[in-house]
Amino acid sequence: MRGASRRKPGAPAPWRIERDPLGEVRVPAGAYYGVQTERAVENFPISGLKPHAELVTATVHIKRAMALANASLGRLEGAIARAIVQAADEILAGGLRDQFVVDVYQAGAGTSHNMNTNEVLANRAAEILGATRGTYDRVHPNDHVNMGQSTNDVFPTATRLSLLILLPALLAAARALADSLDAKAREFAPVLKTGRTHLQDAVPITLGQEFSGYAANVRHAAEELERNADSLHELNLGATAVGTGLNAGTDVTELAVRNLSEAMKLHVRPALNAFRVTQSMGDVLAYSGGLRRLAVEVDRVASDLRLLSSGPRAGLAEVQLPAVQPGSSIMPGKVNPSVPEMVNQVCQQVWGCDAAILASAAAGQLELNVMMPVMAWNALHASTILHRAMAVLTDRCVADIRADEGRCRELLDRSTALATALSPYIGYAETADIAKTAVKTGRSIRDLVRERNLVPGAQLDDILSAEQMTTPGIPGQRKARAKQQSNAHARPRVKPDVKSHVKSHVKPHRK
Repeated sequence: MRGASRRKPGAPAPWRIERDPLGEVRVPAGAYYGVQTERAVENFPISGLKPHAELVTATVHIKRAMALANASLGRLEGAIARAIVQAADEILAGGLRDQFVVDVYQAGAGTSHNMNTNEVLANRAAEILGATRGTYDRVHPNDHVNMGQSTNDVFPTATRLSLLILLPALLAAARALADSLDAKAREFAPVLKTGRTHLQDAVPITLGQEFSGYAANVRHAAEELERNADSLHELNLGATAVGTGLNAGTDVTELAVRNLSEAMKLHVRPALNAFRVTQSMGDVLAYSGGLRRLAVEVDRVASDLRLLSSGPRAGLAEVQLPAVQPGSSIMPGKVNPSVPEMVNQVCQQVWGCDAAILASAAAGQLELNVMMPVMAWNALHASTILHRAMAVLTDRCVADIRADEGRCRELLDRSTALATALSPYIGYAETADIAKTAVKTGRSIRDLVRERNLVPGAQLDDILSAEQMTTPGIPGQRKARAKQQSNAHARPRVKPDVKSHVKSHVKPHRK
């Protein structure tokens, strides 16, 4: 007999005996789960990780919806259905959550999780009807709670529903982050700074433009994730073991899916092809791909904030992040970019979860993918931690970022990339020589151009205007063009063959 333990003579047994096709097992006396759950607990003492709370919620919703559907079709006794629904409602309200005890790493397809749910609901429903827990004469886990179902349609449906439960908060966190970055983009719009490509000086940009890119990328990734999640609304509930619907039927499927939509406020629908959804976890993989993309964009923001705030004396120090905790156990006064560092780690974990989902999705065979439990846990874990990390990044970092406008201007004025604006006037080769000479001698671009008498002084100021370099067009031509237009309006009209163009001092360079 499995699960044997010693007790004092006369003391009440701390266990009860339950039976299944493999024999007898001792189950903890107070447990609402039963024999198959106890076997799984003994067989899989792997991680100590239990099912995600929303996976439990989704699975219980499925059992509730199926009980109502089966009862309405006359397949399930009304009293039993009502007891199952009452037990389900108690769990959905927060009760008996400690009874879902099967390790994340379990037998394939999630059979143990499905039976854990069936047994808890059966035992609680039996109590409601006045029967004894663990007997299953009145309410049976398989015959009643699992009626018209298989693990092979319950678990993929629960996976999809649980991810959809988490989706609104995840998207809200992403959009709040994008909104916060947008607010900073507007605040930092006047702050000129040097751009950087390859981690080397590049042409000017405003800090606001830089932050507007961050915001747009996060928002775009959130939109992609939402699009990827649409296929999760397609459910194979009622497909049972291999997609044929054996022991179920389209009538119970339609009723159960309608019940789920109403109870969960989700626009879920029966699968157009139940075999597709039963065979493949590709829709979960696509959703994970959206999480990966979002994590990439969030990670880029966090990494750039670490670079832009590096210093405060020996780094870029163009922005200041809010200090949230001391940064060193040995260096007094040191403050680290703690929140972005946390976000980087979360994003890396999301990519790790995605890699596990990818490998598991590819491991499906014939009519089923048995790797569903690890896929569900990784997708739910990634959704949860990315949501929370974005919320912390928004509230405890981005909202209170400050720009050091003086430092930004100092580095910009020292940048040799300002010479780029000269190329249309003096050519690439001459411009490159100016830039190299500036680096070698430490002299400014402006001084070298004046020394070589390449561009008249008044026009040089326009060409090397950092403000003009941050907008489309050729710096130095706007004022000349505006002057031409002004003069054209001011003088009398002349015959078309009379040339009266007002030219700038230096024509743009042409090969």
